[in-house]
Amino acid sequence: MMKTTPNHLEGILLVDKEVGSTSFRIVSELRKLTKIKKIGHAGTLDPFASGVMVMLIGPTYTKKSNDFLCHDKQYEALVHLGIATDSYDVDGTPIHTSSLIPTFSDVAQAISLFQGEILQIPPMFSAKKIQGKKLYDLARQGIEVKREPCKVKVSIQLIEYTYPFIKLIVDCSKGTYIRSLAHDLGQHLKTGAHLKELKRTKSGSFSLQDCIKQENLRDLMYNINPHMIQL
Repeated sequence: MMKTTPNHLEGILLVDKEVGSTSFRIVSELRKLTKIKKIGHAGTLDPFASGVMVMLIGPTYTKKSNDFLCHDKQYEALVHLGIATDSYDVDGTPIHTSSLIPTFSDVAQAISLFQGEILQIPPMFSAKKIQGKKLYDLARQGIEVKREPCKVKVSIQLIEYTYPFIKLIVDCSKGTYIRSLAHDLGQHLKTGAHLKELKRTKSGSFSLQDCIKQENLRDLMYNINPHMIQL
């Protein structure tokens, strides 16, 4: 393991992102804490989501971001049936409601259709680019464009169903949109649905229990050295 000093700190730091925060805010907080400008991450999380952020500190590690982006991920997800939103998540505008209440068997059967390799259409509210334009920029202008389905791999465990909420654990490959899974489940169940809560519990071999709380980064006396990982 490399030796580190406060003025020359490079490595991986695992941070448990807070609900309501952004990936950019974590980078900003780390820059203030470490006085290092070259800081990146291996996969963003939406503001409403929480959990594992793999932060890459220093030029040696920011250059390796693509190596970590390809890792599989695991999430805890809470799907809200009966309300579909334009962004497929809790931050979006409701566009459809339904009073239909699926049975447990209906929900289990629907989930069985989203296992293994599946084709998934990216949501309009996403950073994916089409012809050089980010989809969420177009979505904010009220423009919807055709998106080609992408092949992803998922394994979904049904943890609990108490209408209108479905609690899931999702293991998935790079590029999987959990928001799209929630939306597609709602479509199949004919109720509409959106993603109410999302927590990333694993990113590759890195787990939530190995993370430090984001709030620690705002303490300028906090020592991150014992939590740094060098590979």
